[in-house]
Amino acid sequence: MASLTPDAAWHRFVRLALGTAAGLALGYLGLAYAIDPYDSGRSTLFSVGGVRPQGPRTASASRGRDPAFTGAIIGNSHIQLVEPARLSALTGIAFVQLAVPATGPGEQFLILDWYLRHHPGPEAVVVAADEYWCTDDPALPNAKPFPFWLLSSDVPAYLRGLMRFSVAQEVVGRSGWLMRRRRPLSPADGWWDYEPDYLRLGDADDPRLAADRDRPAPDAPDPHRAGPFPAAARFAAALGRVPRATPVVLVFPPLYAAGLPRPGTGRARADAACREALAGALAAHPRAAVLDWRRDRPETRDAALFFDQTHYRHPLARQVADDIADALRRLRVDRD
Repeated sequence: MASLTPDAAWHRFVRLALGTAAGLALGYLGLAYAIDPYDSGRSTLFSVGGVRPQGPRTASASRGRDPAFTGAIIGNSHIQLVEPARLSALTGIAFVQLAVPATGPGEQFLILDWYLRHHPGPEAVVVAADEYWCTDDPALPNAKPFPFWLLSSDVPAYLRGLMRFSVAQEVVGRSGWLMRRRRPLSPADGWWDYEPDYLRLGDADDPRLAADRDRPAPDAPDPHRAGPFPAAARFAAALGRVPRATPVVLVFPPLYAAGLPRPGTGRARADAACREALAGALAAHPRAAVLDWRRDRPETRDAALFFDQTHYRHPLARQVADDIADALRRLRVDRD
């Protein structure tokens, strides 16, 4: 047999290496798709129920498709402390907490879309809109990384996401979790109590923390949050997918009084215009209510109810939950 020339041998080696790499990549992709590392439901071969311990960014894929939950809370850490079990007990609707810290409207609309894809007829939807919804950037940019691919309806985008090194680590992690006889689980309803985390940072009355909490809001409006407000149009479009019989509650979460803009200032006018635009997005939905906690009221002046200007404590979270439940009861009575 004639020996290969150096060029021919090199070409043969390259083809073999590329073929091996392609085979390994396809093999991994098939395994990752079957394992479904975040339990997105795209593969049910290893779906055993329960949410493996992980952050809410990825856990929303599993929780958001769980048929047991017919009501959803969408937002970030500014609504995170509202306990879904409390809302469920007050309304009779099984709520799941889908709040993801450090997200804005772009990520939250995707979570809402994911939930609606798996719950075409929900009993209630609660959405919390904070100052991040007031951006004038139509791209609704995200400040922190977010797995858009995981909740995407685009299959190629999902497959590309599976090729990430961090995801490969999760494939290994979920495989080990599946093989355990006693699997550790995260709360099924997604409630994450952040009070212990804040208390570990120090006492809420620590002078340094108190000074930051009591810092007054500037009078000049943020030039990127003075309008227009593209999140309002996106919100209206998202509501178009919510059945008309489903009650929707829009919550403007509590803000400590020092962080509220002074009446009559440019910042106050911009803030009011944003809230008006977002509330106006509900106009076409027949079962909707707005709860505005982003204003001066006795509770928002009580420093003991806040860790900082935007993160409040359990007593206030329970009041917000009770307000949401009251609104839902009124909307359901109106429907009946």
